[in-house]
Amino acid sequence: MDMAMELPLSMDKNIVLIGMPGAGKSTVGILLAKRTARGFVDTDVLIEMRECLLLQEIIENSDYANLRRIEQEVLLDLKVNRHVVATGGSAAYHEPSMLHLKKNSVVVFLDVPFEQIERRIRNFDTRGIACPQSMTLRDIYDERLPLYQKWADLTLACGDMDHEKVVEDLIGALEI
Repeated sequence: MDMAMELPLSMDKNIVLIGMPGAGKSTVGILLAKRTARGFVDTDVLIEMRECLLLQEIIENSDYANLRRIEQEVLLDLKVNRHVVATGGSAAYHEPSMLHLKKNSVVVFLDVPFEQIERRIRNFDTRGIACPQSMTLRDIYDERLPLYQKWADLTLACGDMDHEKVVEDLIGALEI
């Protein structure tokens, strides 16, 4: 666990979860919100609600770049306090969005090794992952890993942990 932030977490700050598809951001986010009496926001769900389409349908109707553009707009419009925010896997591409989120948040990278991501992602072609069609899951992982590391205030190596253990470790690390 890498802690490059001042602890404990301010009571009104958000906890923003970043990481690869399949890292557990949504599941951990819901559990963490319940355990810390915070609201929960899944930005992928916000995108789908706004567009009235699933992520994969957005890609199929336009392209991955359009999904990333929509994601950036949704992230920039997000104004919450005391929430756990599960971001889409490509959120880290958008510097303005990440700077906006970091203003009132601690950003936590749920770091899961590639081999485990590969086992967890069984629906790569239909999951709505914002990337060029020519990219493999490995390509995406290799491209995104440095971005997640760049934006993280805290990195939690959680590949071998179940979701409850991830939540316990986050609560301890953030001194909530």
